[in-house]
Amino acid sequence: MTHPITVGVDGSPESRAAAAWAAREAVRRGVPLRVMYAWHWPPHGMVDGGGDQQARWVREMVRDVARTVADAHPDLPVTDEVVDGAAVEALLGETAGARALALGSRGHGAVVGFLLGSVGQQVIAEAGCPVVLVRADDRAAPEAAGRQIVVGQQGEPDDSAAALEFAFETAAARGAGVRAVRAWNLPPVFAYSPGSLKLLDESGGLEPYETEALAEALRPWRERFPDVPVTAHVEMGSAGQVLLAQAPRAQLIVVGRRAHRSALGARIGSVAHAVIHHAPCPVAVVPHA
Repeated sequence: MTHPITVGVDGSPESRAAAAWAAREAVRRGVPLRVMYAWHWPPHGMVDGGGDQQARWVREMVRDVARTVADAHPDLPVTDEVVDGAAVEALLGETAGARALALGSRGHGAVVGFLLGSVGQQVIAEAGCPVVLVRADDRAAPEAAGRQIVVGQQGEPDDSAAALEFAFETAAARGAGVRAVRAWNLPPVFAYSPGSLKLLDESGGLEPYETEALAEALRPWRERFPDVPVTAHVEMGSAGQVLLAQAPRAQLIVVGRRAHRSALGARIGSVAHAVIHHAPCPVAVVPHA
């Protein structure tokens, strides 16, 4: 079965930009596009009005988005559906069978529309497929400007395998390169011990170790995608800051996520959180395999 790319829409400019992004990506990957709506609150732009009027508006909005992307991509199979149910459950249900879920994201702030606050965070944290967040001002032009797919790698090779796979698949479909980024910091013992720092310098330092760790993580993906140009970037600093510093080079930033559970529910990690809220380009949050 061919897994579609799904886009959740709510009538906002952000969700329409997400639909345009999802359509372009579906064409590149040769998969269908599914346009869906699920929400138990009034949709974007609907302040009041009866239930029948709201239902008509919703159906027409979803059909209009589907028609717009179908007109732009005549050979792309497009389906649309209004799903009855709470947003979180409906969207999480979609991620079980989708190649990716695209959603609109507002500027440098919270995810927009039906994904306000904890609802959006819950979908991102528990999704069974990559969730791609798209800004309202996203355009296709940067994809042709020589920018790369920037992906964060951390820990052991397997820890970021799913994020690397998504990044390389995306780059291959677009004819783009991958910039793999690994950030590192000194362990506390070195941070407070001048003698340890001297020994570290004499032995070659931690950076060669981090460079080799990134090379090891990239090795299977280089072999699987030999035509994708790869740039390895190792830098000392916090992972979120190092990744965001690469944003001017990125047409898409890919981060892995490991959900953290607390008394308040599922929460995404600090790196994914930082990139989601501050990256100017689309961001893909990929669950660990």
